[in-house]
Amino acid sequence: MSATDRAVSAAVAAAETWAATPPQARARALVAVADALEAAREELVPLAGSESHLPPARLNGELTRTTFQLRLFAEEAASGGSYDARIDRPDPDWPTGPRPDLRRYRTALGPVLVFAASNFPFAFSVAGGDTASALAAGCPVVLKAHPGHPALSRRTAEIVAAALKEAGAPDGTFGLIEGEREGVEALRHPGVKAAAFTGSERGGLALARIAAERPEPIPFYGELGSTNPVVVTARAAEARAEEIAQGYVGSLTLGAGQFCTNPGILFVPAGGAGALTDRVTALLGDVAAAPMLNDRIEAGYLDAARALGERPGARRLVWPDDDASPAPRLLAMDLDAFAADRDAAARECFGPLGLVVTYERVQDVADLLETLPGQLTTSLHAEPEETGELGALADVLAGRSGRVLWNQWPTGVSVTHAMQHGGPFPATTTPSTTSVGTAAIERFLRPVTYQNWPQDLLPPPLRDDNPWDVPQRIH
Repeated sequence: MSATDRAVSAAVAAAETWAATPPQARARALVAVADALEAAREELVPLAGSESHLPPARLNGELTRTTFQLRLFAEEAASGGSYDARIDRPDPDWPTGPRPDLRRYRTALGPVLVFAASNFPFAFSVAGGDTASALAAGCPVVLKAHPGHPALSRRTAEIVAAALKEAGAPDGTFGLIEGEREGVEALRHPGVKAAAFTGSERGGLALARIAAERPEPIPFYGELGSTNPVVVTARAAEARAEEIAQGYVGSLTLGAGQFCTNPGILFVPAGGAGALTDRVTALLGDVAAAPMLNDRIEAGYLDAARALGERPGARRLVWPDDDASPAPRLLAMDLDAFAADRDAAARECFGPLGLVVTYERVQDVADLLETLPGQLTTSLHAEPEETGELGALADVLAGRSGRVLWNQWPTGVSVTHAMQHGGPFPATTTPSTTSVGTAAIERFLRPVTYQNWPQDLLPPPLRDDNPWDVPQRIH
């Protein structure tokens, strides 16, 4: 038996027990994981830094985010709200005919395969949001480690598994596998009932096809990439050029541009674009090169930037003398050139590459945005007195993305109840879901209705005595 088969088989063996564990007990297990990670902070942060090139301040903040989201999902699990328990009492006079006793709730899908991400070695990796939300839903997790931080992944997995065991979770509730072949093997394993992925469009689509072509297809929740367009109106460019320029450069270069919410495209008005574009150019030119996560990501950034810089109509505004430097880069195009080369110009570049696109009319931008691939985010920088003129553009932005920002920047995805981190394809493979925030738990639950069943055979969330004290909608 391979290591992958052992991990998935153990998860299958744990699935029924973990799903039947009272939500308060699952919550305590998630809190135990958070406590254990916090206790190991002094060990884990240097280990993460040695493998990712990320500074201690960033990693400490990310570890804090990781423990916070574990606790937030613990609260969500304990509340019982994710069961969405609905009870319809029998009604012989129901308008469509006599209504039987119907009881519906959402139960755990079963073992979940999580593919860890490279750019967040804590928050989107071993104990990240996908793991936390799956465990909170009652699903065991098989975690495919990212090769960019193997030692950190192994140590974090040891801490997670030990904390879960100490909290009473069944053996197999969490397991780690490594290797591309092993990840594909796990995705094809009949014991896996869903998968979550954060990474490249190419890799994500290949895995999505495997998930869809299995004898029993499974849900594949992939976050694949986004250029996160930002539109600046003429009035905003005139009124707040310095503020907007600073915000854009800060967001573009945060984490060396290695965020999925990196604002890669900035649409600015042609008439008043000079001062804003000049200021962005000056500020970005002063940003020093920062180390990237690994050599493969750096090579991908350099190749993508070079390819876009050679497209028709592209002008280099900021470009390092050393073409091999990972320093920030800025290109410019007019809207016609961008539209003529849309597929290449709108492709994500993972790194600190910005593209300024000048336009004459906001309506032209709206028309173009309707044709772009789906995005995680879109942003609009405008003045309050313009709102009456921007309804059509606002509708287009919301139609092409999962999160729409007003006078703010997309980097920094808050872990909250109302957060949506997903969007139309290819930003994500399943635009109706989110990978950040408490709604992420919904990915790993499926509805079941019981009709006219005896009380002692019903699952606890649907019983009249409600032993788990979960919210019930009774009609």
